[in-house]
Amino acid sequence: MTKPLVLILGARSDIGKAVAHKFASLGYAVQLAARNASTLDPDKADIELRYAVPVTLHEFDALATETHEAFVMGLPKLPMVAVCAVGLMGQQAVNERDIAAAVRVMRSNYEGPASIMAVLANSFEERGNGTLVGVSSVAGERGRATNYVYGSAKAGFTAFLSGLRNRLSKRGVHVVTVLPGFVATQMTEGMDLPAKLTADPREVADTIARAVERKKDVIYARPVWRMIMLFIRNIPESIFKRMKI
Repeated sequence: MTKPLVLILGARSDIGKAVAHKFASLGYAVQLAARNASTLDPDKADIELRYAVPVTLHEFDALATETHEAFVMGLPKLPMVAVCAVGLMGQQAVNERDIAAAVRVMRSNYEGPASIMAVLANSFEERGNGTLVGVSSVAGERGRATNYVYGSAKAGFTAFLSGLRNRLSKRGVHVVTVLPGFVATQMTEGMDLPAKLTADPREVADTIARAVERKKDVIYARPVWRMIMLFIRNIPESIFKRMKI
């Protein structure tokens, strides 16, 4: 029996690795895609040994958007599920002064992910089925002084995924938007995150797997974030601009 196949874009990230392990545990064959993909050889061997599923490595650069069509066309087999866990937070203070750094953050969180998802969407639409999962952020739901460069890019990606979902809803292709909230990863290392609001990457992976199975549209790693963001989105701008959050 042929195993279902999942593609993980940004497979070196903590969330990407957790998602790979989760889907492998469910019997999926795995395609790990990242820059310098050969460095994922230990992860490939670990997943194959633990779950007895085939794993392949694929060179992928989210910022090299001109290569994305060739990347998808070059996959040995088009996956049934594609998860985009590409992202770069950067530092707001640096992004405010270094425009090149800000542009890299914007491209890493919006242009690159949106580009590869667009290419995959066309291939999935042509086939007539599949699920696309984009990992965005609650930071994109309202701009804040402390991370608006990162947040603005995530806002764009969230809107892109929403439009893609709307477009493909009658084409047999489902699109999941993931807004995890705080996650304990290398990207957030050193940040003072509230324990009750902070998920583990494995928790995010479990949530994604359930969303794919149940065809959910927009998910948070912990349900409390839905209420938190509802409150934040509805604070009047006259008040919000004076808040230090």
